[in-house]
Amino acid sequence: MVAIDANRLELGEGPGYDPATDLAWWFDIPSRRLFTRQIATGETMVHKLPIAASAMATTTQMQQLLLTEDGLYFRDPVSGLLDIHLPIEADNPRMRSNDARVHPSGAFWISTMSWEGEIGAGSIYRYYRGKLERLWDGITIPNAICFSPDGRTAYFTDTPTRRIMHVETDPSNGSVLGRPQDFVTDLHWPDGAVTDQAGNLWVAIFGTGQVLGFDPTGRATHELNLPANNLTCPAFVGRDAQQMLVTSAFFGLDPISRNQSPDEGATFVLPIGFTGRFDPPVDIGH
Repeated sequence: MVAIDANRLELGEGPGYDPATDLAWWFDIPSRRLFTRQIATGETMVHKLPIAASAMATTTQMQQLLLTEDGLYFRDPVSGLLDIHLPIEADNPRMRSNDARVHPSGAFWISTMSWEGEIGAGSIYRYYRGKLERLWDGITIPNAICFSPDGRTAYFTDTPTRRIMHVETDPSNGSVLGRPQDFVTDLHWPDGAVTDQAGNLWVAIFGTGQVLGFDPTGRATHELNLPANNLTCPAFVGRDAQQMLVTSAFFGLDPISRNQSPDEGATFVLPIGFTGRFDPPVDIGH
């Protein structure tokens, strides 16, 4: 297993993929960089951003929607120009964006946290057709946002709690219908996650070099091992959804440790023996 290019990420986050254009993307949050890659050709481009961002999605209007430290922006895929769509906690410079994923209905679940990891400072929101709803606050490091293929279950974590939660959602609009309950407990540091076509959940475990697979009952089924310990988030890529892209981070490592672990902060693409699934476009409502 080797990294896909020479770029190393201080804090990799937000991988995604658009099967219509065969374009994958991911971010390095602190350095304000967006990376895009044509999966078929292997060409990676680096885009410098004016603000820190952590996730991106396509929209029902064929746009790119960028989640940043102060809100949602439309991004022109050709020029890279940003146009503010909706401020989110923009009056608080201590905060930034983090994990996000699109519900099968087109609702965009997004999250915030403090730059310093302040306890309980973060929130998870639901954006749908131009409106934003706060689902939960008091979260320290929101992660693992993903959904069952039928849209009836949402997953998320507050990473320091070491457990992934699940909650019933309305498949028509991604709204919450119940109270969150434990799905998997006693993990190391669960980070980003994604579900495959069969509804299995795959979660990157920060600090262990593993992406762990769980079936819809929460039973551990698979373990993927990569040559970087600080894995942050997986996503399925390639038009047949037969590959997994995984970001990592060299965050917290001193120069000596980084030299001893040259793959920390790398981005990986690995073949998988099952079929993934892709996020739909975000429904912006017009």
